[in-house]
Amino acid sequence: MKKRSDYELCAGRLRALADPDRLRIVECLFDGSINVSELSDRLMEDIVKVSHHLGVLRQAEVVQSEKQGRFVIYSLHPDVKKAKKNRTKEEPRMINLGCCTVDLVCSK
Repeated sequence: MKKRSDYELCAGRLRALADPDRLRIVECLFDGSINVSELSDRLMEDIVKVSHHLGVLRQAEVVQSEKQGRFVIYSLHPDVKKAKKNRTKEEPRMINLGCCTVDLVCSK
């Protein structure tokens, strides 16, 4: 049986993901690491808004950041991203939240 702290971490991650903009950010990060200005351009959102959402996701340990020169590069936290080899574009992208997993299915 999991510990209470495992469920608290999972609940925190679920709260962080309960926002459409944050889900869009996570979806973009499945394609690889990126800095906030590139992410803001890609999402066509204000850099301050994207930066705020990245802070929430980082606090919840959904994303991680790494300083590279004068840029901060964001990526999905390795404990969260469930990589599947040979995944096709139609297959869902799996997020491991600790007590459950979420499939991000992008419908167009």
